[in-house]
Amino acid sequence: MNNALLNDTILPIVYMLAAAGFIMAIKWLNSPATARRGVVVGEIGMLLAVVGTLLRFDVVSYQWIFVAFFLGTAIGIPIAYIMPMTAVPQRTAFSHACGALASALIGTAEYYKGIHQGPTVTSVEMTALIIETLLGFLTFTASLMAFGKLQEVLPQRPITYKGQNFLNLGVFAAAAGTGIALIVAPQQTFLFPIFVLLSLLFGVLLIIPIGGADMPTVIALLNSYAGLSAAAMGFVLNNKMLIVAGALDGSSGFILAVIMCRAMNRSFGNVLFGAFGQLQTTTGGKAGDRPVRSASPEEAAQILEAARTVIVIPGYGMAVAQAQHKLKEMSELLAKRGVNVEFAIHPVAGRMPGHMNVLLAEADVPYDKLREMDDINPEMPMADVALIIGANDVVNPGAETDPKSPIAGMPIIQAYKAHTVMVIKRSMNPGFAGIDNELYYMPNTIMLFGDAKAFVSSIVKELGALARV
Repeated sequence: MNNALLNDTILPIVYMLAAAGFIMAIKWLNSPATARRGVVVGEIGMLLAVVGTLLRFDVVSYQWIFVAFFLGTAIGIPIAYIMPMTAVPQRTAFSHACGALASALIGTAEYYKGIHQGPTVTSVEMTALIIETLLGFLTFTASLMAFGKLQEVLPQRPITYKGQNFLNLGVFAAAAGTGIALIVAPQQTFLFPIFVLLSLLFGVLLIIPIGGADMPTVIALLNSYAGLSAAAMGFVLNNKMLIVAGALDGSSGFILAVIMCRAMNRSFGNVLFGAFGQLQTTTGGKAGDRPVRSASPEEAAQILEAARTVIVIPGYGMAVAQAQHKLKEMSELLAKRGVNVEFAIHPVAGRMPGHMNVLLAEADVPYDKLREMDDINPEMPMADVALIIGANDVVNPGAETDPKSPIAGMPIIQAYKAHTVMVIKRSMNPGFAGIDNELYYMPNTIMLFGDAKAFVSSIVKELGALARV
């Protein structure tokens, strides 16, 4: 095939169609009703981008490309099938790590190639290359640390020490300073390994002081970093498709991180440097000293069966117990008895943005039953029952009533306004924020202690028995 025809006509068209696919995928992924279409279009766009890139004239051999292709397929397919839906956040963090490492390694190869083979690397090329490798390497280690916290291999609580922020900023400044020195004098090759090590170290230090409660924001932010690294790689390789895809990924990840911060009424600085999630003391005495009301599955089923409106509020506890399918079964039984069941979704419930939506969609809960926090809160005072399953901080009224609370000002699902609140929880232990939940001690709250899936299964069994009466 003529190289001029390929480069001037075919590739621009292929890349334009791929970019259009990415843009439409992001648009359709914005709604659960069109999400599947968005995934398919995004996959088609990526296929076009990959095929177009492989057709470029500067790809001289496909041997190692096919080796990497089959190796990646052999690893990726089992991960996709074996890893449960509850582990989607971990898989996302691991994917970010792999993508960022690939970008960083390509930047490393381009640096040494430019130094040893070509003319002197220009300052513009070096600037893009330094940005690519800095973001790539720090995102790699940061994503691995996030994976470890999500998988509970590492402590979920923040690890803090005196002078930590100064050390973190010092390491970043050293990495940035080394990068600037390389931009000014690319031939100083001894600086590049130092630059790489500082970038990797900063990624680790960045995540250590961040608690599990902030993982949704961290994942979105790391997604942004990986995208920006890919965009910088596009400038290094003179690949317009990489620039477009990386810019879309980086900007969408950043916007999502902003949305997550707003949902928690927090700033980026507080998320990254606030050590949110440390065990806090409460003003109301020890949790064990305060009485709570509890009930059995039979009593809970009777309350639900007598209600007209039930609002279910899921959290990470539902994901851990994999109770979504039993919840769907319970909602269908209640619907047959004339009970209106809705699902209230907090933007930061779970371990990543959209975690609850994904799990409930997997259980075939109708999309129109999934209600956003701002949409459902005005209806909460009219609800007969608010059934909380594994959620904690996102329903804590202390965010509205206690100005000294670590989560003060965070928008919450106002479950406490329902006539009756039922909370399925294993114990009275605090959530990720490490603070006691005043909701558990309110007079309209009933605690349902036990595993979420087992307890909901018992409720389903009791509802079935009531239906036969």
